[in-house]
Amino acid sequence: MKKTAVITGITGQDGSYLAELLLEQGYRVVGVTRRTSTQVNERINHLEGRIELVSADLLDQSSLTTVLRDAQPSEVYNLAAQSFVPASWSQPVLTGEFTALGVTRVLEAIRAVDPAIRFYQASSSEMFGKVAEVPQRETTPFYPRSPYGVAKVYGHWITVNYRESFGMFAVSGILFNHESERRGLEFVTRKISDGVARIKLGLAKELRLGNLDAQRDWGFAGDYVRAMWLMLQQAQPQDYVVATGRTHAVRDFVRLAFETVDLPWEPYVAVDPKFVRPAEVDLLIGDPSKARSKLGWQPETSFEQLVERMVRADLERLSRVVSV
Repeated sequence: MKKTAVITGITGQDGSYLAELLLEQGYRVVGVTRRTSTQVNERINHLEGRIELVSADLLDQSSLTTVLRDAQPSEVYNLAAQSFVPASWSQPVLTGEFTALGVTRVLEAIRAVDPAIRFYQASSSEMFGKVAEVPQRETTPFYPRSPYGVAKVYGHWITVNYRESFGMFAVSGILFNHESERRGLEFVTRKISDGVARIKLGLAKELRLGNLDAQRDWGFAGDYVRAMWLMLQQAQPQDYVVATGRTHAVRDFVRLAFETVDLPWEPYVAVDPKFVRPAEVDLLIGDPSKARSKLGWQPETSFEQLVERMVRADLERLSRVVSV
């Protein structure tokens, strides 16, 4: 009998890669989308006919309960959130409703329908913020530096609380930055790859960025969703840091991106104060040793391969536009 998985946030970067993985594993995949006037499904258009899409909203408890009652899943992956960190300062209350309280609503829906459903919560390295130790591991204290980070801490701890209070199989994956050509254009890595491609094709003359010295542990999203799935296949529910264990500055990403198109980066990049966060997270680097030892997981795509992959994908996309 096929296992059924419900994915909130299926139209996002991680949701699309996770849907592909679960289909490969033989799952029936039910994706939860918000009802809006325009459907933005470009990341999952290639899966049409292979997945089921249903409408529900993390702000609406009854809709979530209805989805789970109808789908009868064995696994739920909560990837939906207001996930753009800069937007969390301009919309802090909405960020809290989606990214924090939304987790509670999904957990309550599981409790109401079937407490045996296994639950994955998408936690974030942004919870570490002003880091207490380097590298960051599962036991590192949280010190979030944005409304998004604060909301993710709530989502993380409410997942722990339901696991311990109700005996639910509820886990959090503390994922460090993971990127791909499916990343939204508002995120710095995709902004860089898209900007470099535009400059190479003569569609732009400069790339304006914020803090070039901020350091992140960047991996490939397609590798990271495999860790999500593995967490729900274990005998006991535990939380895991998912990372590469390597850190790079934004400046490194920029340099490699320009190298991919055989251009020097300095003449084209300008630092714009409006892109600097009110409270910066300077250094994030994860220790994935627990995921390696207990899940048998490790990243397969290097930082250098990731940057080249993203730039070449944007070059191909924009070249088609230019040739029309």
